[in-house]
Amino acid sequence: MFDEVRANKIKSVFLITLFFGIIILLGLVFGAVYGSNYFGIGLAVVVSTVYFLVSWFSGDKMILKMSGARPVTKKEYPHLFHTIEGLAVAAGLPTPKAYVIDDTALNAFATGRSPEHASITVTTGLMNKLNRQELEGVIAHEMSHIKNFDIRFMMLTALLVGIITLLSDFLLRTFLWGGHGRSRNSGKGGGATAILIVVGLLLAILAPIIGQMIKLAISRKREYMADASGAILTRYPPGLASALNKIKGDPDPLVDKANKATAHLFINTPFRKNQKGVMFASLFSTHPPIDDRIKKLKEM
Repeated sequence: MFDEVRANKIKSVFLITLFFGIIILLGLVFGAVYGSNYFGIGLAVVVSTVYFLVSWFSGDKMILKMSGARPVTKKEYPHLFHTIEGLAVAAGLPTPKAYVIDDTALNAFATGRSPEHASITVTTGLMNKLNRQELEGVIAHEMSHIKNFDIRFMMLTALLVGIITLLSDFLLRTFLWGGHGRSRNSGKGGGATAILIVVGLLLAILAPIIGQMIKLAISRKREYMADASGAILTRYPPGLASALNKIKGDPDPLVDKANKATAHLFINTPFRKNQKGVMFASLFSTHPPIDDRIKKLKEM
């Protein structure tokens, strides 16, 4: 279990490094367009910083609101509160706030920018269908996301995808409105300018797609790590394995207010299954195959 956690941490660091590489590359293209690498990288840094700060301090509240989550009291759901409190003590964390989504689908997620500003959300369908050990397994999985700072990591990757998309869109608009003219007037030949335009356009088009694929890859690896960490926390892998098996068999897994921006946060995809184009769709999946996750847990 500890090897699983260690291996996924290394892979995730490598993937997030690729993100920063894409942003720097976009900055260099901006610099080539406007005749100054310092200007291009500076522009990318300024835009990224402003976007990051605005989203960072309000991201968790926006996610909870978009998901239709509501805060609940200990009187309303005592078992949920006791489970969260007990696992928080076991993990050595402040007790996260408890939220519930009124939905028959079986799902849950954790969010927040730090353990001190974290919350765990479950659907009413999950509460109604899981037994005590299964619910502990799911909450331990989400608690592991908090303990491992996955909630911060995944918010960061979501922000980086947004930044890459924003910069790429700005770069594309620059070319469309003739912003490459400065590069042409700087004394470079027409061939070099044409190559720059082609490279810039390709980068502007492909960067958001590449960024989204990296984000989803990070999300999948973090799910494996949270499964392993959750099993360590409860010392009972069959609990989470059984819960995932019930989630897998959910006849209506659609969480009504889930969307593509929040899907990677849930313990399993909150959308209905799509049987078409399985191999291609797997590249854009927010979660690893649930059968693989169950298998790994049973082997622990």
